[in-house]
Amino acid sequence: MTPLTHRRVLVIALPIVAANVTVPLLGLVDTAVVGQLGEAAPIGAVGLGAVILSAFFWMFGFLRMGTTGLAAQAHGAGDVAETGAILKRGLLIAGAVGGLLIALQLPLIWGAFRLAPGSAEVEGLAAQYLQIRIWGAPATIGMYALTGWLIALERTRAVMVLQVITNGANIALDLWFVLGLGWGVPGVALATLIAEWSGLAFGLWLVRDGLQATGARIFDALKLRRMATVNGHIMVRSVLLQGCFTAFLFLSAGRGDLTIAANQILLQFLEVMAYLLDGFAFAAETLVGQAVGARNRARLADSVRLTSIWGLAGAGLMAALFALLGPAIIDLMTTAEDVRAEARHYLPWVVAAPLVGIAAWMFDGIFIGATLTREMVLTAAFSAATYTLCVWLTWPMGNHGLWLSLMLFNAARGLSQAVFYPRIARSLA
Repeated sequence: MTPLTHRRVLVIALPIVAANVTVPLLGLVDTAVVGQLGEAAPIGAVGLGAVILSAFFWMFGFLRMGTTGLAAQAHGAGDVAETGAILKRGLLIAGAVGGLLIALQLPLIWGAFRLAPGSAEVEGLAAQYLQIRIWGAPATIGMYALTGWLIALERTRAVMVLQVITNGANIALDLWFVLGLGWGVPGVALATLIAEWSGLAFGLWLVRDGLQATGARIFDALKLRRMATVNGHIMVRSVLLQGCFTAFLFLSAGRGDLTIAANQILLQFLEVMAYLLDGFAFAAETLVGQAVGARNRARLADSVRLTSIWGLAGAGLMAALFALLGPAIIDLMTTAEDVRAEARHYLPWVVAAPLVGIAAWMFDGIFIGATLTREMVLTAAFSAATYTLCVWLTWPMGNHGLWLSLMLFNAARGLSQAVFYPRIARSLA
């Protein structure tokens, strides 16, 4: 097997970091182009439509993580046929659930508007946006499987190129359709739809070597059952974690407009942190999965050590940048002096967040690579219970209590995962 070095970790991680930069840029351009129309409703419609679709597609985000773990293990075991079969299974699942979302689009859109209502004008424009974008569901979900497979095989430069081309095409079409042709909100949706399917087509070309698996191998009952179990566990774990982060926002709203505004700004820091640290967690998924597939305990230990060193270094860098540049970034994000002052007051929690959360972040990658997904559900449930108890106990502390609870939530994730970590090595004995 290829030797494990610091350089190899960075070759896997840095392209993911670069690819992630394009994600918030695309959202910025989407908002900016409709903002040029001079009306509030189109901005609200695109924002509402994007949030609704993100919620629909997010439910199937497990496909990326599950594909990475399983494919990395098959690759580490030298099973080329199974590595390709995992890719095809993921694409078939994506096609099936994407088709289901298209078929159920009318009741889904209706239900979404009942949960997140807008004005008649905003809902009308958002409905146009959704009815165009929903046809990209198979492509969007299929990209989860494609990127997961590419990450498993350490082809993260291909992931970077795929993301840059897809999001770059989306941005170019946004500008043309909206500012050039004047198509408004439908133009934004159509630009994304074309970019999604074009990205999938390019992605299929990138993974053409993995599309050789035979039907008998793809529909192996035992392998399908394992894939369903792994993905099911990851989905439950993700729902638990997302529920805690969503509760943080809802509880912030209950503290008043000033608190929710300040917390919303500070959460953008955590989003940036997630994008940048993703690369090292993904490297852990890949290298740990390959070590488990090869049943090599020494390689497992090296994979965990090297990726964790770089994850911790990245967390330290994030904390330092937030401490030094945080006040200036807050000032750029809002001109409201009261919101600026409130956000600065709670900035130390954001500075601490990367250092407190890095263990949980890296263990996620390690557990996904080892497909220790049942343990991921157990640790997520423990952390969610810890968070709930902390919120109740610290409620009199105000917003400081909410942030303390969030920190303890991430600490509980890391500590509980550390308890289960030895199981990975024991499974290779």
